[in-house]
Amino acid sequence: MRLHRLRVTAFGPFAEPQEIDFDALSGAGIFLLHGPTGAGKTSVLDAVCYALYGSVPGSRQAPGTSLRSDHSAPDTPTEVTLDLTAGGRRLEITRRPEQDRPKKRGTGTTKDKAQSWLRERTGEGWEALSRSHQEIGEEIEQLLGMSREQFCQVVLLPQGEFARFLRADEGARGRLLGRLFDTRRFAAVEALLAERRRAAEAKVRAGDEKVLGTAQRLAQAAGHGVDLRDWPMPRHQPGDPGLAEAVRAWAAVARCSARERRTVAEYALAAVEGRDAAARRAAEEARELDRLQRRHAETARRAALLAEAAPDRDRVRDLLDRARRGALVAPALEMRGAAYAAHLTAAHAETAARAQLPPALAEAGTEQLGSVEQRLREELGAVGAAHRAEQRSAEIGRERATLEREARAAEEQHQESAEWLARWEDTRAELAERVEAAQQAATLGEQLAGKLEPARMHLTAARRRDGLDAEAEVTSGELLRVREESAAARERWLELKEARLRGIAAELAEALEAGVPCTVCGSERHPDPARPAPGHVDRAAEDAAHARFEEAEERRAAVERKLAAVQEARAEAAAAAGEATTAELLELTADLSSRH
Repeated sequence: MRLHRLRVTAFGPFAEPQEIDFDALSGAGIFLLHGPTGAGKTSVLDAVCYALYGSVPGSRQAPGTSLRSDHSAPDTPTEVTLDLTAGGRRLEITRRPEQDRPKKRGTGTTKDKAQSWLRERTGEGWEALSRSHQEIGEEIEQLLGMSREQFCQVVLLPQGEFARFLRADEGARGRLLGRLFDTRRFAAVEALLAERRRAAEAKVRAGDEKVLGTAQRLAQAAGHGVDLRDWPMPRHQPGDPGLAEAVRAWAAVARCSARERRTVAEYALAAVEGRDAAARRAAEEARELDRLQRRHAETARRAALLAEAAPDRDRVRDLLDRARRGALVAPALEMRGAAYAAHLTAAHAETAARAQLPPALAEAGTEQLGSVEQRLREELGAVGAAHRAEQRSAEIGRERATLEREARAAEEQHQESAEWLARWEDTRAELAERVEAAQQAATLGEQLAGKLEPARMHLTAARRRDGLDAEAEVTSGELLRVREESAAARERWLELKEARLRGIAAELAEALEAGVPCTVCGSERHPDPARPAPGHVDRAAEDAAHARFEEAEERRAAVERKLAAVQEARAEAAAAAGEATTAELLELTADLSSRH
């Protein structure tokens, strides 16, 4: 990020519009912002922070405070405009806080809402991007890579905090560093770990209590056996080490004792179950005897009742016999009725049939009608035979034509076969020569295929070897360049470090205060503190040079690793390609391919 110009109006102590040209101030690379107390040094930094993030550092953003200057005219709006370059983009941010202004009509004041504008410098001038506070904040935070809190802690070191840090004790330094670098997350991690430790202890204690409760229930269930009297339950408390092992050993003894008693109880139970089964069988036999006796009594009672009803039963049996005899005659009567109905139907059918006969045969008898029928059947058979003879004659004609065509085709095929057999010897000799030539070609093709595949593999490896040679040459040049950059960055860092060490007294003198002992000599008087010499190098410049040197070293190591990998791959390709050149392998592969 680089600041170009800052304009403030009615902001903080600046009642009149003020403009700061940072390009002119930073022409020498560094500038100092100084002045008496209350001159507005901190307000300039507050204005930069407000322009970027829409608020000033936290220590100055107290409730009830206002950013507006108390000495400005009522109709002059409070406004901050910052021209800067961030992320390679030239931007202009203008912000107005919420403020009171005189009403345009009447008396009194009205409140204007906070407003923001963001513009970007393009080839055609300034282009408006957004007027949303949220969008502008997200855009600036993304370009700078820092939130407002991080910007205030890292870039805007609070006034007087460094000197107070040098004089403070260990606890105060810790609190100050916590405010500067936000160490709350480390305290939160420490508290979280402590909470997890307490939770784990509580969980272990709860588990031990559960184990002891289970052991108590086991003791109640196991009773007072001889083994348990010799091996009493452990007297450990929840949380004591070895509780689980002691309870497990005691439970093993209780389990063995319980198993022995269970075995004895099983034997006793088996004996009792045997006696119970015998008693159940006896009771079942008694119930069966009682059931048979009741059934015999019921049968005797029913036999007496049947003897009393014998006259009625004989009368009903006589009626059943007469009904059976009547049922035997019923089918004959039904057949007689059906025959009579069929006779009537046949008589009607005969009358209808005679009505269709010629008049001469209308009254003829059965024999006369039979002879006429026989004669008509014979005539019909003769006509059918003649019709079938005509059909057969047509079929014979068609078969004769078919046989003639087949005979001509067979003759032609016979002639073609004779001609083919006459040429067979020459054709067989020619085919034998072609078979032999094909076998020789197949053998030669297999041989050439066995040579062609290795040749292609060698050609591929040779091409890869040539490509890796070119890449290795390019990487070697790159390595030489990054080595030179690393050496130059290291030399620059050492120069800045030496220059800073020569002017370190000026940095220490900046922290001196009247009446406060010097941290080096202990004197409370500072008659002639050191002043920064022209071109003084501060710690930020030294750290930036060291960071550039480390980046150059990382690039050099990365290029060296890349060159080593390329050289290793080139050695593998050269071993696979052999001593032949790519042109020779290409010519050999082309020859083998054409021959194959």
